[in-house]
This record gives sequence, C-alpha cells and structure tokens, in this order.
Amino acid sequence: MDKVQLVVRLLFGLMLVVFGSNYFLHFIPQPEMTPESGAFMGALVSTKFYFPLIKSIEILVGIALLTNKKVALASVVVFPVMVAAFLYHLGLDVGGIGGAAVAVLFNIFLLYANRKKYQPMLA
Repeated sequence: MDKVQLVVRLLFGLMLVVFGSNYFLHFIPQPEMTPESGAFMGALVSTKFYFPLIKSIEILVGIALLTNKKVALASVVVFPVMVAAFLYHLGLDVGGIGGAAVAVLFNIFLLYANRKKYQPMLA
C-alpha cells in the first residue's frame, strides 16, 4: 500500500504541477472546444481571477504532494477543483474526461489513504 500511495502521490502531484503551470506558460496546446464549452470557459476567463487562483492552487498542491508535505491537507484543498474539472468534462467535453477522471480517482485514493488524519475533524 505504501508503494502504491507513493506512486499515486507523485503522479498526481506531477499532473497538478504540469497542468497548473501550463496555464501560465502555455507549453501544451489547447484542444478545440465546442461552442458550449468555449462559452463556459470564456465566462470563467472573463472573471480575471478564477483561473489564476485555481491554477495557483493546483501548482501549490502539486508541489506539496511531490515533496510529501501536508498531503492530507493538500488532498482536501484540491478535491473541489478536481470534482469541478470532472463535472465540466462530463457535461461539456466528454472526450477529455479521461484525465479528469484519473485525477479524481488519485485524489480520492489519497483522501482515503489519509483518512485517519481527518477523524478528529469529523468527530
């Protein structure tokens, strides 16, 4: 279990750092969007704060996971972001749901692996 947790933590952390950094550095080309998904993304981009905030959170959580610091907290912080990404793909871009599904599964696995750390909060 420890080796699986290590692999999941590192892969999830790397995923978050790479895709979070891509927002700022543009090293991965963006796929074509449907009109509906383009309208949705355009609305989010027009807020001027949503994506910089979310992508900064992704990068910080990714770094925490890669360095094995505050993994339980990082997993909780990024969970709503991963669920939102999954639901976006489920509703507006089913073709791209694979990466979001993997991220949600990695996140759920890490939440489960650290469940004992949440018990005092849930008591």
